[in-house]
Amino acid sequence: MRNYELTFIVHPELEKEGVTAAIERVKQLIVEGGGQVNKVDPWGKRRLAYPIRKQREGYYVVMQVQLPPEAVSELERRLELDEEVLRYLVVRTEE
Repeated sequence: MRNYELTFIVHPELEKEGVTAAIERVKQLIVEGGGQVNKVDPWGKRRLAYPIRKQREGYYVVMQVQLPPEAVSELERRLELDEEVLRYLVVRTEE
């Protein structure tokens, strides 16, 4: 398994419970892919540098995860389909 940093932005119109549910869904996707979540760091609501899907703000969440390399593409595909995730980025880290 490799170490990755997953950063994603959740839709700003969700309530606190909705953001928590979105984070739990992403955690579940990682576990289903055979990985594990090492750290979750919610940054809170921040202004975006440019509009994404007509939104100017979003809830930023950063996760440190371990995943098999073949599970990354499936995770990205599922994040792309999630309406509540505005944008995401998966970066391999060295540790």
